[in-house]
Amino acid sequence: MKRRIYGIETEYGLLIKEEDFKYGPIDVAVRIKNHIFDQKQGVLDLHYRANDEPPGNGGFLANGGRIYLDMGHLEYASPECSNLVDLITFDRAGDEIVQKALEELGWSEQVAFIKNNVDLETNATFGCHENYLVSRAFQFDNRENLRLLASFLVTRQIYAGAGRTGACNPQPFRDWDDIHQTRKDEEKVNFQISQRADHIPNEFYRWVQYNRAIVNTRDEQLSDPSKYRRIHLLVGDSNMSEFACALKMGTTSLMMELIELGVANPEWILSNSVDTMRDISRDPEFKWEITLRDGKPTTALELQWGMLQAGKKYLAGSSSDADWVLEAWESVLTDMPKGPEALIGRVDWASKYWLLTEFMKSENVGWQDPWIKSLDLEFHNLNKAHGLYWGLEANGDAHRKTSDEAIRFAMSSAPKGTRADGRGELVKTLLECQTGYLIDWIGFRLNKEEPFLMLDPFVSYKKEIQEYLRRMDLQEPFDGKNYFR
Repeated sequence: MKRRIYGIETEYGLLIKEEDFKYGPIDVAVRIKNHIFDQKQGVLDLHYRANDEPPGNGGFLANGGRIYLDMGHLEYASPECSNLVDLITFDRAGDEIVQKALEELGWSEQVAFIKNNVDLETNATFGCHENYLVSRAFQFDNRENLRLLASFLVTRQIYAGAGRTGACNPQPFRDWDDIHQTRKDEEKVNFQISQRADHIPNEFYRWVQYNRAIVNTRDEQLSDPSKYRRIHLLVGDSNMSEFACALKMGTTSLMMELIELGVANPEWILSNSVDTMRDISRDPEFKWEITLRDGKPTTALELQWGMLQAGKKYLAGSSSDADWVLEAWESVLTDMPKGPEALIGRVDWASKYWLLTEFMKSENVGWQDPWIKSLDLEFHNLNKAHGLYWGLEANGDAHRKTSDEAIRFAMSSAPKGTRADGRGELVKTLLECQTGYLIDWIGFRLNKEEPFLMLDPFVSYKKEIQEYLRRMDLQEPFDGKNYFR
């Protein structure tokens, strides 16, 4: 398995539970963000990052990641991580940072952060964005490669999906040349295995909002563009299960490597990725029947078995991460035909489905009961006193990839082996001084000195940054009027 840089961006849902609570969702998100930085967990941006990201909208944290507001949602971007354990640890650290702020403000009983991807009342969707660094030589502009990746992403939802009750037809534009096409009337759906499937209308596209695609083709490297490309995916669900998240990211990385090696089988390509994604998600019998480009019928499970076998043939033994992924992948595919109960704690949709169906049996209610919609949301509640997922973890039924101790450490310390380590050192220094600064993923600038570039995500830069900081006058007051001229 090739060395990878991974990252996850999580847009949190926010639920106001108290009807007459003094703040609305956006106000709460702003105050949570402000509290995090007031507690000196990071430094707020002093500059515009974009037209919709003014100074103070967000900032970098001591762990190398970011907290910011995006279209009214509080969003956490993990620091760059070089292995799956770090990735899961720092993803969970973001959850802990926002939940801790909520508790410190005394709002944990009135407000809940929901780590899911759809508002069940309005059917608005918010994302879990996956980031993978690949070589610039990766043939990402090759449509066959994109279709292979899309086939994998569409079918991986059988173990990566978070599940949801109900469905929606948001009717976005499919393609500019098919803009007037009609959609089927909304069908009755009790449960589906993916939260994002209803919101992905295209196979490939550059936009990240409204006209979302299975494979986002935007080329924004956030690194040396001559060496690297960042593949930014928004098709997946946010996972509560550490196992599911690591498996999702790990299998996707292995699939990219099979494509890079030129050994991915073109026979895996689907006849229609967009429709297949929704059909798999909505299949009430979990048969997941699909049609390949050559017209051959098969199932998502069979297709994933073929991809796994290729991974074992070409990538087994290449790294400890690769071997864990291959073993975990095989265990899930083997247990899939046994039903959701066999996947509890490893696959989020299966855990949720089992919990909801057991509840319905005990209370003699159906899928349309408002109680079920409420429990659907509570599965994703970050509050461990209320969130249904945390019961699985407390009972030992959730397969873990990290530890509570490691997560606590990751809330204020950066991962080793990537440029996040150096960035974390910079942020901790800036918390103790008053100099002007401009920080981005690819570098920073202090006072009016020349920028310090960090173009290689695999390099820590920590020693170089420490030496650079020793030469600087860090007590020079920030002059907001002249700094950015």
